[in-house]
Amino acid sequence: MLPTSSRRLYQGSSLSVAAETWPGIEGDREVVRHPAAAAVLPILPSGDVLLVRQLRPAIRDVLTEIPAGILDVEGEDALSCATRELFEETGHRHTTIEFLGGCYPSAGFCDEYLHLFVARAAAEPEAEAEAGITLVREPLDRMVAAARAGRVRDAKTALALLLAAGREAPWVP
Repeated sequence: MLPTSSRRLYQGSSLSVAAETWPGIEGDREVVRHPAAAAVLPILPSGDVLLVRQLRPAIRDVLTEIPAGILDVEGEDALSCATRELFEETGHRHTTIEFLGGCYPSAGFCDEYLHLFVARAAAEPEAEAEAGITLVREPLDRMVAAARAGRVRDAKTALALLLAAGREAPWVP
């Protein structure tokens, strides 16, 4: 389905905003156009998950979440992006990685699609964590319980934990 009209209101380096008119909907809708993104739930050989704690200026707060980033490298697919983000943000490489699923995190106003992966991560990092990031290790079962109880504030992290918990887990010791 396509809008009957669309005009660009803003063009930034990684997103744009358009005012669109849709059949059967009164008034324009402001729509954010954003590239797809990928995120990965890294699980260490100990069974702990490796999370990143970082400032998120949009919410003016710090979040603990899984490594993630936008597909902003030309020709890069979601798996490559997840692999790159895991290493850049944590310094860890994966030994295995698999697709969990995906979602539109804010479909009411944004077209971003988020690809979710789970990875068995190497026990030790090969590099330093990205500047501004603090690494957090937590037991997988504790984080899954936190997600089920609604205590994980980041949607991609909560969804990845719940999807991983619902699968047979070759990545957990």
